[in-house]
Amino acid sequence: MPHSIPHSNSMDPVDQDSTLPDAAPVSLECPGAEDDSLSGSNDVAQGPSNANVKLEDLFDEDDDEEFPSSGASEEGAPSSSPPPSPPMIAPSANYSDPGVMKTFYRRLFPFRYLFQWLNHSMKPSNDFSHREFALTLQNDAYLRYQSFPTSDLLRKDIIDRNPSRFEIGPVYTTNPRDRKSLRKSSAFRPLAKELVFDIDLTDYDEIRTCCDKANICHKCWSFITMAIKVVDVALRDDFGFQHIMWVYSGRRGAHAWISDKRARNMDDQRRRSIAGYLEVIKGGAQSGKKVNVKRPLHPHLARSLDILKEHFQNDVLVKQNPWAKPEKAERLLQLLPDKTLNDALRKKWEAAPGRSSASKWADIDALAKAGASKNLDGKALLEAKQDIVLEYTYPRLDVEVSKKQIHLLKSPFVVHPGTGRVCVPIDTRRVEDFDPLGVPTVTELIHEIDAWGSHHQDADSEGGSKRLQDYEKTRLRPYVDLFRTLVGVLLRAEQGVKRERDDDDPMEF
Repeated sequence: MPHSIPHSNSMDPVDQDSTLPDAAPVSLECPGAEDDSLSGSNDVAQGPSNANVKLEDLFDEDDDEEFPSSGASEEGAPSSSPPPSPPMIAPSANYSDPGVMKTFYRRLFPFRYLFQWLNHSMKPSNDFSHREFALTLQNDAYLRYQSFPTSDLLRKDIIDRNPSRFEIGPVYTTNPRDRKSLRKSSAFRPLAKELVFDIDLTDYDEIRTCCDKANICHKCWSFITMAIKVVDVALRDDFGFQHIMWVYSGRRGAHAWISDKRARNMDDQRRRSIAGYLEVIKGGAQSGKKVNVKRPLHPHLARSLDILKEHFQNDVLVKQNPWAKPEKAERLLQLLPDKTLNDALRKKWEAAPGRSSASKWADIDALAKAGASKNLDGKALLEAKQDIVLEYTYPRLDVEVSKKQIHLLKSPFVVHPGTGRVCVPIDTRRVEDFDPLGVPTVTELIHEIDAWGSHHQDADSEGGSKRLQDYEKTRLRPYVDLFRTLVGVLLRAEQGVKRERDDDDPMEF
């Protein structure tokens, strides 16, 4: 890491709330069940590919049956069949009800865009068919090494199995379902996967004062906002990545998915290097100084301080008030370099027990300028204050998630099993406007479809107007539209990469 002094680091266990452990060796199977089948054969036939699709037609929804309208005919039903009733869910239904989840997958989940995002093309390819999916079923059975040739078959399997959630893994050298048929287990290995980052508010428990554990509020969500700003600009400006999607984890964190081809193809060593570049906060809750960076500051850290200084003043000093309690104020003193100055500050704060953190922070410079310590090293004090700002604002990454291709991560748009909220993309252009507590729950979305139908009974039958798909009748619409836009940009870039590759290697006669 170019800007850090080596420091011991204790690795906290990965919380199931946001991520799953790394993919286990091939021999690991679902306990109590064969992972390739729950009932009957799980073999999937290769579907026909559409090789003549034009990019401008990628998102033509006129014949899109992925998000059926409440008035749309059922799949396979004759055209003369009456339209099905809207998906009525009892008012008392809970998001953990299997019927609620099945309706969500059938009516609202954007399978087609998920396919395009992971496949990097309209034409089915190994980028998708050799991709591992891991399903957590309603009975908590965990199915590894699932794979699907097309989005339709993924959708069918998810609706049939009705998992409480599912995770996305790497693209392998062969179809994950066929791994047992290989003569050598070493022939089954990961080839590619998006570079990912995970940020969880539980890693901020020692500095946030408003909430702890799984609880969040708007005050502490600002830590996630800070993290997204710092990491996103570093990934774009320092590494040149362009296709970055941030996704709300559904409860207390956010995930970054980097889909650039260069990122997907990185080996574990390069992933570790980037994770190390971004890792600044090291050590557990009981460790001492957590920021140990070289001087002069690396440009990434200087830029980060510039981004974070306003957040430190408003979101940390004022809203969190982290040094209000004497024991917390003592922690601040431990991070300052001059004992005499510390004694003067301690005396002043003991005389004013209710002094705010903002005032205590201002006292440091005030007493230093007043000559509280004759031997004070001004440069050392400035550097210590910079380190304190970083410790209380800089992203706290779960870097283990980022270091290996085989790590599984929760899919965008699944429902968080603890909150019922959908894991929606975050618009980084308006990252400060994102409200995690305003993200719709699965039951709210289904009731919104019902409510729309009751107020627009004739809307689907009106001639000349485009029939709305069910997600367009709910608060999920802006998130699906954002996902669709990001996928479209990625597909155009991938098409350009292929065209450049073809130009560089012309066929010779």
